[in-house]
Amino acid sequence: MVVGVLSLTLYIGGMKSLKDKRSVVKSLLSKISTKLNVAAAETGLQDEWNRCELGFSCVTNESSHAESILTSVIKYIENDGRVEIIDSYSETIHI
Repeated sequence: MVVGVLSLTLYIGGMKSLKDKRSVVKSLLSKISTKLNVAAAETGLQDEWNRCELGFSCVTNESSHAESILTSVIKYIENDGRVEIIDSYSETIHI
């Protein structure tokens, strides 16, 4: 079994409140988890208006498939005009 883990720090421009930010984050997480079949959650920076930390994970039987899924998550976020990736970390874990 292979577990793929991805942590992203995002900049969200134009936010005037935490409510605005959470709306964008909730929409993004919902779309990604549905389209790409990954577990997704906001994992940090919840009290900042213009930045967030998101975590994604997937379980598969090949590391190349896990890497492909995590790359798809990054590409999806890069194509979303509301956010910008500041930092990323990914890892595949063989269990």
